[in-house]
Amino acid sequence: MATTAQHTVSLDGVGPVEVSVAGYGDGDGQPFLLLHGGPGPQSVTGFAEKFAAAHDVRVLVPTHPGFGGTDRPEALTTVSGLAALYGALLDQLALTDVTVIGNSIGGWITAEIALLKSPRVSGIVLIDAVGIEVPGHPVADFFSLTMDQVFGLTFHNPEPFRIDPTTLPPAAQAIAAGNRTAIAVYAGSAMADPTLVGRLGSLEIPTLVLWGESDGIVDVDYGRAYAAAIPQAQFQLLPETGHSPQLETPDQVTHAIWDSADMDVTASAR
Repeated sequence: MATTAQHTVSLDGVGPVEVSVAGYGDGDGQPFLLLHGGPGPQSVTGFAEKFAAAHDVRVLVPTHPGFGGTDRPEALTTVSGLAALYGALLDQLALTDVTVIGNSIGGWITAEIALLKSPRVSGIVLIDAVGIEVPGHPVADFFSLTMDQVFGLTFHNPEPFRIDPTTLPPAAQAIAAGNRTAIAVYAGSAMADPTLVGRLGSLEIPTLVLWGESDGIVDVDYGRAYAAAIPQAQFQLLPETGHSPQLETPDQVTHAIWDSADMDVTASAR
């Protein structure tokens, strides 16, 4: 059962930002911050509930402002701005020993959070993250694709997940359109920052990079390049899964993250 809280976070250059945060699991357990990608928070909430129940930990899932029908302050326009927002949120909540997990754009935000070098963050997990530039391996041009094409590139087996957006209720269609607008504002059409890959070399934090072998949005070579850019990163390929492993093969993701205790990403949760 999730609990939802509204937090007002003051962010330099932006002002007060309202952030909706769903919480799962043991309020006294080790905290995990789980960051969603372009489809919105519903793409990670099922995994959050499953992971929290399996390991008696606390999983917090914020909704990025502008997603899920929420408001986005006009001055909040970048992934690094979102990273600063969540760094401030961790300070406000006085959380320590936090493992940050992010999928897709959420993975990009996670990388930027790590680069803030907050002592509150003890490890990160990047799940099919976007954000870097890899020559010859661009991020798929989401904005030029039909939703049917997006499903085909996102999943190893898209059939259980494929929907016709035109059949959604008007409110759901409006949220989907808002999500798409928010992606464009934060990530741009290339979904990459040319400076990111170079900056990742300064990280000194345990990092697990998980990648679906069938990811058609960002391919496996892109994932290996992401891991290679981070000095302490461990790369793990996930078979029979695509760009959203937490949706398609959540047990694989759960086991991979928990087993990463051996490399100290989540060691204190044991």
